[in-house]
Amino acid sequence: MRVSKAVIKARQESEDTADSEVPAAVVCARCGEADCPGCVNDLTRSGVVALVPWERPGRPVLERLWATARATTLDAEHFFEALPDGSLLPALRFAVIAEVIASTAMALVVLGPIALLAPHWARQMLAERWGMLLRLVTFGVPLVAGLLVAAHAAHGWALGLGARRSSGIRGHARAVRFGLYAAGWDLIIGPLGVVVLAVKEGLRPALSVATVATGLPGRSARSFLRGRYRLDGESAGPALRASYAAAAVVTLVGAVAVIVAIAWAMLL
Repeated sequence: MRVSKAVIKARQESEDTADSEVPAAVVCARCGEADCPGCVNDLTRSGVVALVPWERPGRPVLERLWATARATTLDAEHFFEALPDGSLLPALRFAVIAEVIASTAMALVVLGPIALLAPHWARQMLAERWGMLLRLVTFGVPLVAGLLVAAHAAHGWALGLGARRSSGIRGHARAVRFGLYAAGWDLIIGPLGVVVLAVKEGLRPALSVATVATGLPGRSARSFLRGRYRLDGESAGPALRASYAAAAVVTLVGAVAVIVAIAWAMLL
């Protein structure tokens, strides 16, 4: 049976296609792998893989917490520019846990040197005033953590409000998520974060935290505005000013409330 030239050509093209490597339709913009689980802190700027590490299931809580906090601080521009939409509850849980850990570490850093410099006073507090000390820790740490969470949330909410007025794009939920995930700054920049960085990555990254912290809120907010609202340069100014004002007001009011609450706990 004779086979036409058209049929033979079609068969050859089919065989060539089968033998060739067909590129994946969707690949990670960072590593180029189609089955990438999310490399480089689970972020890509393309949006192909843009999951927040904290929201990735199946991984230990502390591992997800650290990966997210590190990304918000040491890779802030990429993280916040690619921040996806999502529920507020995971972001709130992240902020609360991060701030409680950061506040506890800061309290230990403050009380530790005092105990070394004034051991008699420390022994007296533990022996005679342990109840007051317990109340200070019980009230103080959650109050400070709550204040920081509220300030971050207000920062994000006001940023979204100002950006909406400039761009007309709605997105309050994502803006609040920005503020809540920004709580990762306090964990990495704090004493515990510096120690963990030194142990995990060496002294150079740990020592670079002071440099990274300079201007971090502004850089993060500008990256978020650019990625979400397409605002950059002077057009981002009103949103930035609104966010700074809101964070300052909440921090001031919260600080007064914390001082009053701690004083009340000491007088009990």
